[in-house]
Amino acid sequence: MTRTTRTARTPAEDRAHWEETANRMLLAVRPYARDDHALIDLPGVPSHNGVLSDGLEGFARTFLLAGFRLAGAGGADPHDLAGWYAAGLAAGTDPGNPGRWPTFAESSQAKVEAASIALALHETRPWIWDRLGAKVQQQVLDWLADMVGNLMPGNNWIWFQGVTEAFARTVGGAWLQTDLDRTIALTDGWYAGDGWYSDGLTGAGHRNFDHYNGWAMHLYPLWFCRILGDAAPSGLLDRYRARLRRFLEDQRLLVGGNGSPLIQGRSLTYRHAALASVWTGALFDATPLAPGETRAIASRMLDHFTEHGAADAEGLLTLGWHRPFRGVLQVYSGPASPYWASKGFIGLALPPDHPVWTEEPVPLAVEQGDFERALAAPGWLVSGTAADGVVRVVNHGGDHSDPARPHADDPGYARFAYSTHTAPETPGDPTVRGGSAEADPLDNAVVLLDETGRASHRRPATRISLDGTTAVSRSRAHWLDDATWDVFGGPDAPYVFGPWITVGSALRGSVEVRAVRVDPAAEDESAAHVLRVGGWALALDKAPEESGTARVRGADGLVSLVVGARGLPHSRTVTGAESNALGPLSATPVVETGGPVAHGTLHVALIHLGGTDPTALPDVTTRAEGADLLADVTWPDGGQDTIRLPAPNA
Repeated sequence: MTRTTRTARTPAEDRAHWEETANRMLLAVRPYARDDHALIDLPGVPSHNGVLSDGLEGFARTFLLAGFRLAGAGGADPHDLAGWYAAGLAAGTDPGNPGRWPTFAESSQAKVEAASIALALHETRPWIWDRLGAKVQQQVLDWLADMVGNLMPGNNWIWFQGVTEAFARTVGGAWLQTDLDRTIALTDGWYAGDGWYSDGLTGAGHRNFDHYNGWAMHLYPLWFCRILGDAAPSGLLDRYRARLRRFLEDQRLLVGGNGSPLIQGRSLTYRHAALASVWTGALFDATPLAPGETRAIASRMLDHFTEHGAADAEGLLTLGWHRPFRGVLQVYSGPASPYWASKGFIGLALPPDHPVWTEEPVPLAVEQGDFERALAAPGWLVSGTAADGVVRVVNHGGDHSDPARPHADDPGYARFAYSTHTAPETPGDPTVRGGSAEADPLDNAVVLLDETGRASHRRPATRISLDGTTAVSRSRAHWLDDATWDVFGGPDAPYVFGPWITVGSALRGSVEVRAVRVDPAAEDESAAHVLRVGGWALALDKAPEESGTARVRGADGLVSLVVGARGLPHSRTVTGAESNALGPLSATPVVETGGPVAHGTLHVALIHLGGTDPTALPDVTTRAEGADLLADVTWPDGGQDTIRLPAPNA
């Protein structure tokens, strides 16, 4: 199977490669800047925020990259990055300029971009801020001032305010202690333990787990302390450093041998922004990773996206994952959104003689040997296999939903499994009605099919247990009824409700044992539903032949296989076109019941993803213990697991 090429670069050559890549990215956007540099209008479909906001996004996110590039070079500036962006700062904050930046009242998205501008200004202070005239400095502070006292949404956005006000405080601008206190307090409330944050929602609502842990929840708190210096609250820096160090113990496992991060969550078009926490750990001495492992992860990930066409022929980052692909977007995604990938270049802020740039690389975690882990905070089982470099996550914890109301199944959150080598099916453009936010769940989904063949949705799901190599969760099946959707794919519309579905998993190596019980929500419920269990979706290089089997070999040689071990006798493969981020054609193996699912019984499927067909599959026997149903699993190596599925009222 294919892997990301390991380019034989010396440490010094690797640093130069990163610098050259950053230079190319920064120079590629200049032809799309307005004459005064305030806005960078990249080609493509505008986001719902409008072209002015998108143009600010183009400036701010590339300015962040320029900031890291200048900081690590000690101000050496052969491409006049400082002068170029200083001109844009002056024009963008000039209230009399028709092409000025939108205010926060005019565009909420401007609050996001303000944080990138503040962070870049801090990192480049000797070369940009200190050389701006007093008038321009005041213009910038006036533009930032509307952040003060502005109630941020209850998620990672609070840190855009925190970082912006921290910078303003250090240069004589407006700030409010209550804003900073709220930011710190909310962040502590969202800490889920073991280094993981839920991006919003506290207490039992902890369920928002994704790359924002690294993109925002670890990066901004530490930079907040860096900007404030001695003015930061006592002990805060150490608290944030300890949390990041613990998080990186888990994140190092979630990078495939191909260099790809886990393909899960929203805003996937930020791509190697997934490196933000890895580099931040090195910069703040908050990492358990050896310097050579830090750079190995970073360079392999950068090469992964470079080799798979993340940039177009003009050197512009595209909206997608590998290729341009709108199926992974959100309504806030615009032509410049991918440039949050600038956070993946934080390592350039480290000097060339830092150990991450001088020590030899080491193998990635998945290359050092097979592993299985249970990550308690997000509710994930993780398996990595060295032979194929695949890292898999089985998800019984995070679904990015409000537990108090039903939602459509966002493909980035609600699937039972994600990996570094496969992408969930996301048919259609989620920024318009009828896109992936409304699509029937298929791959790595356990659904009931109604009389018209529509698949049920899972969110919200409740975690029941997570222990070693097994996990269990439960949800109530529901179907959309003339649904609309919001920015995260959650519909605000009535639903049709059905039975309870309890699903348990045992994960070892390339195989997940997935056990399912379906129970009526009311004693008199009589609706008949077919139970369908989907496996991994794979991108294809050609249309598959008609087959009655639940096995797919992907374009990269991976094998996806589903075996109905109990009560799921029907096997087939469902094909897709332009529904997968990794290729224009895709296929998903599924198994189904032969007719209406029998309530209160156990159904078992074996789900495989690997570089070859499995040499052997586990043996599964089932039994009842009171109201509980148990699946006893004996693995080919003699290992044993038991999956316990309690009744809904247990």
